[in-house]
Amino acid sequence: MNREDLSKKLRSLGITEAMEGACIMPEYAEAMDLVDAGEDMFGRPQKMTAETYAAWKQMRTSAAQDSIELKLVSAHRSVDYQCDLIQKKIEEGRDIEDILCVNAMPGHSEHHTGRALDLHAGDDTPLEESFENHPAFDWLSTHAASFGFRMSYPKDNTAGIDYEPWHWCFHPET
Repeated sequence: MNREDLSKKLRSLGITEAMEGACIMPEYAEAMDLVDAGEDMFGRPQKMTAETYAAWKQMRTSAAQDSIELKLVSAHRSVDYQCDLIQKKIEEGRDIEDILCVNAMPGHSEHHTGRALDLHAGDDTPLEESFENHPAFDWLSTHAASFGFRMSYPKDNTAGIDYEPWHWCFHPET
């Protein structure tokens, strides 16, 4: 998506030029070379980069050997999909400034890269801070880096995004 089209989409969501200019998160190009990565915990098809998928499978297998079942909630998201997520929250009556504390601005989401994964374990509600209390979070905190994953939004992060213990991004240099 070119810059002009992205700016139009952002304005349609109520994201002003000033808000866009103040965004400290880097812009991410949408990944084009994605592979099928099976279904998420809701049965939706997911895609990610081939390298991320290989690392995800290895990490999930290793966790299972330690009796930890990691579940995929979300992987690649297009800019359009990110816009749709934000639009739904606006329609629910939420304020755009508040939304941008929990959802990256379209064009600035690591999910666009095909390397970011939202993960879950257990039977409670996914994408909640309570995930930090699950043994899977402890396992990820100890082992994820050895598979190239790191938590992107720890407590007190500088990205302006609320704490997301479920959001892990593949960085092969990790």
